Amino acid sequence: MSNETNSTKPSSEAKPSTRMPLYKQIKQYVLNNIRQSVWQSNDKIPSENELAAKFKVSRITIKNALQELIEEGLIYRIQGKGSFVSKNGLGEPPVYRPEQRLTDNRVAYLMPRLDNRFTANLLHGIENQLAEEGCDLLFRTTGDSQETEKQLLNKLVHAGVKGVIIYPAQGQSYNEEILKLTLNEFPVVVVDRYLRGVETNYVCSDNIGGAFDATTHCIQLGHRSIGFISTFTDGTSSLEDRLAGYEKALSEHGILIDRHLRLIDLDGKQVNSILQEGTGHPASKEQIVTYLERNPGLSAVIAVNSSVGLTFMEAAKQLSIRVPENISVVFLDDFELSAFSAIPPTYVNQEEYTVGREAVKLLVSVMENPRQKRRKIVVPTRLVVRESSASWIAKDAPHH
Repeated sequence: MSNETNSTKPSSEAKPSTRMPLYKQIKQYVLNNIRQSVWQSNDKIPSENELAAKFKVSRITIKNALQELIEEGLIYRIQGKGSFVSKNGLGEPPVYRPEQRLTDNRVAYLMPRLDNRFTANLLHGIENQLAEEGCDLLFRTTGDSQETEKQLLNKLVHAGVKGVIIYPAQGQSYNEEILKLTLNEFPVVVVDRYLRGVETNYVCSDNIGGAFDATTHCIQLGHRSIGFISTFTDGTSSLEDRLAGYEKALSEHGILIDRHLRLIDLDGKQVNSILQEGTGHPASKEQIVTYLERNPGLSAVIAVNSSVGLTFMEAAKQLSIRVPENISVVFLDDFELSAFSAIPPTYVNQEEYTVGREAVKLLVSVMENPRQKRRKIVVPTRLVVRESSASWIAKDAPHH
């Protein structure tokens, strides 16, 4: 899906180890050729373009490998001519410019918070792929505040980062700083949330497809009265797409869309507190209890994320509604140690680790060619069926 393929074995003589980061493999390849006297003192080594083509990697990865060899005094660079093997491999005294080295390969990543499995896996994917590329990571959280996001973006760009991956704060618009950077062709990749009508490079999970699969799963189990519970969806593309996927599945299976079965105004901060506190926020639980009492015929629910799903299960328990005997629930993402919970939930794997890796590949590509056409990469999701969903057998409403 990205324009770059994953690292492949360049040639028999290179013999890279797949366990080693890409830039280290390339560094090792150059070192081996020097040690085996394939390239001798003052010989010109292959150009960045030649090495990039040979190893099927980005030029940034090559630059980072060669930069380390320069700093170790094994090769030297002549402006406009290329890189050469140093005398006896001892090298010319390296000219070390701390300020230049510090900003050579730094990439920033901004995200609203780091408080759940989704955000942790996303960060892990970004870190691992940046390590493969030989880039350093500057990571900051914004607290889901557009004002903090704007200040941090400004600060990081002025500090000399070469590119930015951003998981935008929730809202109906991007902050102007993201738009400004995009218009100025500064390398920016947006993850998870995108803004309709604004051309940016972005990578996200297939939120429509994931919700469609979750809803179809419930329909195949015999459910017809299927609800959708979410925090405010307005302006947040990932949540809006999940709602769209739910409605698409109902329509395609000839089930009327009943807006009374939607609860889409839970407070995000309140709901998310369940992951830290271990118990649902009273106001959110009360909203869900009212919703359940208002919809006695409900037999299944799609929860927009794990925080909403866990809060829903607490509210259902309060009304003595049993999952999955009386009502099924499917989470549209997962949470830490969910497999060990009393009722391991059926969920949609958002493949967020892959989203993180793809975001880095796209950013590296944009760093090399900022004027390329902006691209959208959608990573397929995967439904994981566990114990919170079951076949529906028509019977009287369980909670009345």
